Amino acid sequence: MNSRGPPTCPATCSEALTGPAAYLGFLRENAAFLSAGVLICFTSSYGQTFFISLFAADIMRDFDLSDGDWGLVYTVATTLSAGLMVFAGGLTDRLRVRQLAMVAAIGLALACLSMASVSGAAALTTTVLALRLFGQGLMSHISAVAMSRWFIATRGKALSISSMGFALGQATLPIVFVALLAVFDWRVLWVGAAGLVLMSMPVTLRLLRAERTPQSLATEASAVGMDGRHWTRGAMLRHWLFWMLIPLLLGPPAFGTALFFHQVHLTDVKGWDLLDYVALMPIFTIVSVSVTFASGALIDRFGTGVLIAIYLLPFAAAFVLIGAASSLVGAAVGLMVLGIGTGAQATVPTAFWAEYYGTRHLGSLKAMAVAIMVLGSAIGPGLTGLLIDKGFDFPAQMPAIAAYFLLSAILAAAAVLRARKALTPQIDIIGA
Repeated sequence: MNSRGPPTCPATCSEALTGPAAYLGFLRENAAFLSAGVLICFTSSYGQTFFISLFAADIMRDFDLSDGDWGLVYTVATTLSAGLMVFAGGLTDRLRVRQLAMVAAIGLALACLSMASVSGAAALTTTVLALRLFGQGLMSHISAVAMSRWFIATRGKALSISSMGFALGQATLPIVFVALLAVFDWRVLWVGAAGLVLMSMPVTLRLLRAERTPQSLATEASAVGMDGRHWTRGAMLRHWLFWMLIPLLLGPPAFGTALFFHQVHLTDVKGWDLLDYVALMPIFTIVSVSVTFASGALIDRFGTGVLIAIYLLPFAAAFVLIGAASSLVGAAVGLMVLGIGTGAQATVPTAFWAEYYGTRHLGSLKAMAVAIMVLGSAIGPGLTGLLIDKGFDFPAQMPAIAAYFLLSAILAAAAVLRARKALTPQIDIIGA
């Protein structure tokens, strides 16, 4: 945002208002764009760890893999996808969302079909690489960048709404597919997943038939970051703030991923039934959704500085609680606390890059951050799986994981406290 003239609202001036009436107006006038964001986020589920891990027991059995072996496959595949995201993520600065979303959907559908027929460890690694790149990587990135660029005055609100796609996937798909595993072979279910991805494509195209142009918005309605600059990827990488936030970027994807990745192992160690455990996911989702909306509103009102410094604390508390839990009630409490951190994770980091580094080059900037987060999701399962094979079950690792989150939160708080002094006041309100 800038001060070049009176505030303008190209799509809707209700974005600049507050209250239930304005919020409903915002939803109504931007329904197509917000719905597209939700759908793209939901479709990314088939490449997310919480979905892939549902088939962990079947994969390890059919491929004769230990927890450590399966973790290694997942780590290698996800690490490679992180490297590719550095380059692929920048495409959001040049291509329309509907174009890139179709490419990602086709790639994800083909990866799902490959999972239904894959044989051999090398082919399995390649297939998981494709699932992670097109699902977790590209589709998540496409939605987040689109919301951050299309909506400026209400960036937090838009991100919180679009991220409901993640929440919806986490709340519904584990229960549905675990139940279906009792009836169908696991490979058949991957064919079904491919079909669901393909079914989403015409809906996305319909919602974005009058898509806003990312290139023009990036030039004409861009928001500057620190020092009043439009930061490039190179400039960001040469600045100290980015490097101080790397532990924060790595933590939630590394150990949040590990928690879902090892849910079969976790329930076995704890003596819980897997279906009973995944039935707790709607509770986790309700908290996550509530916090996502709350964090979106707080971002629009106060910015991301305070939130980025404290949102790791619920992750630390959650791992302490789940590690110590002896019953599903205790697990439910831990997952509720985890939902607080996950809800903030859905909006705060993405809004942070836009606020502190500007939106003109947001696609390439966030691609770098996403690559690090994807790398984290590779490290987590591999590291924890290796420790499991060495005799340290996952619950025994959780106190150390909690300590990591606490230290990362302290480092992030110190970094943001110093960096926020360089922010330029944003006085122009530009709508979607």
